[in-house]
Amino acid sequence: MDTQKYILGIDQSTQGTKMLLFDKNGKIITRTDRPHRQLVNKAGWVSHDMDEIYRNIISEIKELTETLHIRGGEIAGIGISNQRETTAAWDENGRPVCPAVVWQCGRAASIAQQTGENPDAARQIQSVTGLPLSPFFPACKMRWLLDHDCKDTDIRKLHLGTVDSYLVYRLTRGRVFATDASNASRTQLMNLDTRCWSQDLCEIFHIPQSVLPEILDSNGYFGETDFDGVLDKKVPICSVMGDSHSALYGQKCHQAGEMKITYGTGSSIMLNTGSTKTLSSHGLAASLAWSISGRADYVLEGNINYTGAVISWLKDDLGLISSAGEVNALCAAANPEDTTVIVPAFTGLSAPYWENRVHAGIFGMSRTTRKAELVRAATDSIAQQVTDVFEAMELDFARPVQEVRTDGGPAKNPYLMQLQSDLTGTAVNACETEELSAIGTAYLAGITAGLYDEKNVFENLAYHCYSPDMAAETKKKKRDSWKAAVSGVMQYA
Repeated sequence: MDTQKYILGIDQSTQGTKMLLFDKNGKIITRTDRPHRQLVNKAGWVSHDMDEIYRNIISEIKELTETLHIRGGEIAGIGISNQRETTAAWDENGRPVCPAVVWQCGRAASIAQQTGENPDAARQIQSVTGLPLSPFFPACKMRWLLDHDCKDTDIRKLHLGTVDSYLVYRLTRGRVFATDASNASRTQLMNLDTRCWSQDLCEIFHIPQSVLPEILDSNGYFGETDFDGVLDKKVPICSVMGDSHSALYGQKCHQAGEMKITYGTGSSIMLNTGSTKTLSSHGLAASLAWSISGRADYVLEGNINYTGAVISWLKDDLGLISSAGEVNALCAAANPEDTTVIVPAFTGLSAPYWENRVHAGIFGMSRTTRKAELVRAATDSIAQQVTDVFEAMELDFARPVQEVRTDGGPAKNPYLMQLQSDLTGTAVNACETEELSAIGTAYLAGITAGLYDEKNVFENLAYHCYSPDMAAETKKKKRDSWKAAVSGVMQYA
């Protein structure tokens, strides 16, 4: 009798870690959550304590197994999704050498600036990796760590990698030092064509390949774990993907021309371009969607630093709302004639502008601009930033996009989703499940372990559909006001 009837999904994100248990049909049974600290110093550098994150995972598996009386032998496989560009450093025992540099952190800007002083190097970096030179990506972060926090560490015992590779290392007690191709494609060190580390780029950034993990398929074998003895039997780690890639897979955007938007702290807009790599000439990044059983699919992607984080800013810093649930009603109550525009460039503008030196700005306020109007302007900024990326994506892909699938907390906001449909002029299908990052890697793990049928498991997802319903003149006015405001903040770069 087959006792394997569960898949475990671990979604390690910017704000915390979720652990979800899926049944044999791919439905979520339960989930646990643990937040972790956001370590921000006086210079605005953002860090995470990787040991704290790992301890949270162990606490979560204890809670899950004790509550449901689950044994290791009942779990067919584990899938891990992770915040991507956050960069960690650890020793041979898995101990962090220093706090991890979070993807939002701009402390490596000087590395990018120095590297970019050689135009040939900058062109080579983008040509080989599909990514514009930026401190956003781990290559610059790794170089910064080697120059600062890791400078006294024995290079022979040093490990550098993204969060997935750290978790795999800890979970397997150092037996496996590996990352998957989707995460590796975001480091700015992997050759998109060969799916191997580029020796030339490692030399440009002065990073020895010996400190980097092995690159595996997204459904590769990442070892086994018993979560430091919590489980009575070791379970295979069958899938690893970056969170945005996992959400794309979970949304079943498996064919060229299919697009998803993940709204989180920041946002990732991804367009599957199929088996053909499409480099961008409009400020976007080209990456791997995934590599599954040796077959690679590619994506165009635009990343935005502040989308859901704008709502957190309204709540935590301005005190205008007490919860995100208030946003929809306030947007509906705002004066439709108010012209306030907020450009949330708190750490610069990312895709498609890639301008790190600009600051946020508020434009077009009047004496009658109040809380509701400010909340609506902040919410509008999410849809406007996404539309900038959407328009650049259609230009690069040279084909119109017919439908967009969305996920993440803000995708529950009807005002935002309708506005997104109106501004992009395309159908928006908002997934009614928030957990797409966990679902994608869990489904791939289940398929790899032989528990799930790829043809049927994605039928678990349900959507709320939005269609464009805004007058062309109104849309043009909103887009023109937004572009003028972006030009305004750019003037002060």
